[in-house]
Amino acid sequence: MTQSAFPTPRNPTRPVKIGSVVIGGGHPVVVQSMCATKTANVEATVAQVEQLAATGAGVVRIAVDTKRDCEALAEIRRRTNANLSVDLQENYRLAADVAPLVDKIRYNPGHLYHHEPERSWQDKVRFLVDVAGQHDCALRVGVNCGSVDPAKTTSPRPLAGDPAKTTSPRPLAGEGPGVRAASESIARRVRSESPLFADTNIKPLPVNPQVQAMLDSALEHCELLDRLGFTRYCVSLKDSDPARVVEVNRRFAAVRPDVPLHLGVTEAGLPPEGILKTRAAIVPLLAAGIGDTLRVSLTVPAGRKREEVEAGRQILANVAAGRLSDEDSAAAARPLNIISCPSCSRVENEAFVELAEQVRDATRYAADYPITIAVMGCRVNGPGETDHADLGLWCGPDAVHLKRGSTPLGVFPYDQVIPRLKAELDALIAGR
Repeated sequence: MTQSAFPTPRNPTRPVKIGSVVIGGGHPVVVQSMCATKTANVEATVAQVEQLAATGAGVVRIAVDTKRDCEALAEIRRRTNANLSVDLQENYRLAADVAPLVDKIRYNPGHLYHHEPERSWQDKVRFLVDVAGQHDCALRVGVNCGSVDPAKTTSPRPLAGDPAKTTSPRPLAGEGPGVRAASESIARRVRSESPLFADTNIKPLPVNPQVQAMLDSALEHCELLDRLGFTRYCVSLKDSDPARVVEVNRRFAAVRPDVPLHLGVTEAGLPPEGILKTRAAIVPLLAAGIGDTLRVSLTVPAGRKREEVEAGRQILANVAAGRLSDEDSAAAARPLNIISCPSCSRVENEAFVELAEQVRDATRYAADYPITIAVMGCRVNGPGETDHADLGLWCGPDAVHLKRGSTPLGVFPYDQVIPRLKAELDALIAGR
């Protein structure tokens, strides 16, 4: 979608080059997707990369967790000219191995603490910046509601994102005020030119510690990247609740309208519900001129991943045509909320997608109750990202871990977990 195709002026973000495409700076919004094949399976991954690119994905993300994945990535790179992004979870040092092979590296601020916990997150970001700079890579600061920086969840700063109330970020250890002042001056200048500030309806955020923590984390990482002189980055702030996605991205864009935004709903779930949730979040943001690239994260088998790209392209077409209906928001706001992560190479049992479908079908009788059920596909994100759900299931290779909030309820075979889930759901309903 070009600048002229938007109903309102685009936010004045800076351009960020990712391989052969550019996001921000008024360039067309880029649709992205992620491979669901095992990265070590080179043949299958190359085939999926090519399929996603042919469907219209400007950037294709691949998960890399091990040295074996890095070796496979080298061969994948040799076989495709697609723009590749790599998804690093816990081992940030793998960036040195993958940077020569990809066009962008995504890191999660909340996961920087897992590997080498004795080293500061600032030092780890400096390492990523050095590696990205040496190998012509962009970075994405990928903030996710289910894995927020733990330091932000315990001591959030004052309300962020409200121009009248935003305070200067606290200084980082060892950093002087000069570069911070320059960074804030740039942000103020760009903010003064932003069409967002013509909207007097932007209200202060509701008291929501999770949203506040996400904003704090993103803004602090942007501040450090700016101080380090690295501006070839974008930011994503993803939640499983479309309303919070809209709110947190509007707030971030109001404070940092110069930073390109990657839009999406994490754990949007199965289609068609997952598409409705994503549209409910992304359409109002794009209509307000916010957003430079997007992904529709769907729980689908590997062979259907192109549906993410097709859904993203349709969202852009709808916004360009002025189809900005509120029906998506109404459909996405149903009381019973089933969230499930997008299928990716970290899924340890392909029965995960089928289980998500079974959960949806088995719980239809509870559609009118405001209960959240989370179905996660791996042990990397599952344990933490089910904590905020009323009932959570995260899938291992041979069994499913069932939780009520953060409390474990047991481990069950895939074909035996649904009856216990329904019993727990019935107990929740009876207690309301």
